[in-house]
This record gives sequence, C-alpha cells and structure tokens, in this order.
Amino acid sequence: MLIQTTVNGHTALILENEHLRIGVLPEKGADIFELIYKSADRPDDIQFLMQTPWGLKPPGTQPPLDFLENYEGGWQELFPNANDGCQHRGLNIPFHGEVALLPWHFDVLQENEHETALHLSVVCKRTSFRLERTMRLRHDESRLLIHEKVTNVGNESSEFVWGHHIVLGGNFLEEGCLLDIPAQQIFTPDILYEPSTARLESHQAREWPSARGRSGESVDLRFIPGPQAHSHDDVILGGLKQGVYQITNPRLKLSFILKWDTNVFPWLMFWQPYGGADLPPLTGIYGVGLEPWVSRYPLSDAVKAGQAKTLNLGQSLETDLVVEIQST
Repeated sequence: MLIQTTVNGHTALILENEHLRIGVLPEKGADIFELIYKSADRPDDIQFLMQTPWGLKPPGTQPPLDFLENYEGGWQELFPNANDGCQHRGLNIPFHGEVALLPWHFDVLQENEHETALHLSVVCKRTSFRLERTMRLRHDESRLLIHEKVTNVGNESSEFVWGHHIVLGGNFLEEGCLLDIPAQQIFTPDILYEPSTARLESHQAREWPSARGRSGESVDLRFIPGPQAHSHDDVILGGLKQGVYQITNPRLKLSFILKWDTNVFPWLMFWQPYGGADLPPLTGIYGVGLEPWVSRYPLSDAVKAGQAKTLNLGQSLETDLVVEIQST
C-alpha cells in the first residue's frame, strides 16, 4: 500500500505492508523519516529511526542551504560529498553534499497486493550527476529493498563520494543494545568535535571492537549505552569483511539489519551521540549513526587519497541495500 499525505507541510509518501511502515519526504531530499515495525503481539509499534527532540519543521520560504537547517533525524543520502564542505574543481560542495538539500521527483512503479515500489530521482545542481533510488516493499515481508543508480550526465568525467546517513533511535534504541559487525579497524578523528563530552581519545587506530577512552580505559564499542552516558563521538570502521551489521535490542527481541556492497561503500561511519551532543543544533539528541560511506574523507580529500569514485560521461554505477527487521 502507498499513501500520499503531508507531514508539517511536507509531502510524505508512506509505503506500508503487514510488518513495516516506511515514510519518505520526496521534496526534502527524499529523507526516510520513519521506519516502523508493526506486530500484532506488541502493544506499541517500534520506530527504529532517531527523531530529533524538535522534530520536523515546516518547509521554509527558501530552499535549505545546510544539511542541519531542518534536521529531523532519520535517514538521508549524502552525495556527492560526505562530511565537511569542501572546494572541488572550483565549486563549493556543501557539508554532506547537495542531494539532501534538493527536492526529488517520484513515480509509483507498482502498487498491488504483492508489492509497493517507488522510484525517486534527483539531478544535482552543482555537479554533473543524477541519483536514482527505487524502494520496494513486498507483501508479508519485514524487508525494505533499495536499488540505487548514479549516472554522470555532464560533459566530462567527474568524481564523487557517497554515504547513507542512517541514524537509529526512536523507541528501539536503549542501553543494552548490541552491535555486531565484521569490522577490523577503528579510527577516531584528529580533532574532537565536542571534546567536553567525547569519551574516546582522538587520533587512534585500533582493532575492533576495543577503542581507547580518554582516561586510557578500554571501551567495547559493541555495547550501546543509554543517554545518561552524555557522550558524543565520531568513529570510522574499516576493514569490513562483509557489508552487513546487526543491532539488537535484547529486551524487545528485535534486530535491525542492514546489508550493502563493500565494493561501493567500504567504510562505516559510526556516529555516537549518546545524549552528549551539547552544541546546537544537535543539542540533546540520542541515537547511533551506522552509515556506509564511499570514503572516510570529504570529496576533495578523498580524491587526493584515491578513495573517490569516478564516472565518465554517460557512465553509471548501481548498487543495492537491504534493510531487514528480525524477531530474535
């Protein structure tokens, strides 16, 4: 089933079956703003995505200029840049890219008793790319299938990096949740974003899952603390043996599983705003970002490091992601 509605003045598309309800904001970067698991034997639906305390604000009179201008949480596409804004080929590429700031076109591909399928697309304004996303929700499955395609529609070869800004939270995430991922390496940034609440030491490269805390203690990153931790850290995970992670809530007996292609996204940004994001506009959020990225660097630095992707004129790159909710 597909429902078209509005949420605080934004057009919203809802893909829904017996188990999942997926909400998309096509005119706001095609954000996935809700991913809800429904079960007849549970008193409450489970929202897996983090929602900011202030929520989704109505659209402004002008297009947004910054990723955080109306950040409601959830899941965003970062393209053709991830992380800090940069200069590339004489262009100013904004923080977390440009597609999250643009309205996307959408078409309903299929809506029947077997499957709901939605196609979304956007053409970049500053760079020469078209990004397409097809989302499929099949009858009686607790899986969301995503197929994506990037095409160079310009007149010369061009580089990009790409990420999926997936932040889990809602009434799913809590102290005691466990992360399982076949990573090998942990990297922390050279400069801490919020040193007053960071619990991990900067500029470290260690073996998963143990990071070094700022007092020299060992911190097992598989264990998710609650918001009372009042910490805020960024970690990059590398050496992924597979593109898959599972985060489990033992109390709810539910797991969120994401699968992706490490040939496209070999890095995972592990963002940890465990109640300690004090600086605006992120003040007070609690969640965990588990985000497949093309590179650990912004676009300009990724090109220098040989980690950016390059497409020639007319060339495309396609990839798939799968979200699955499991009862454990």
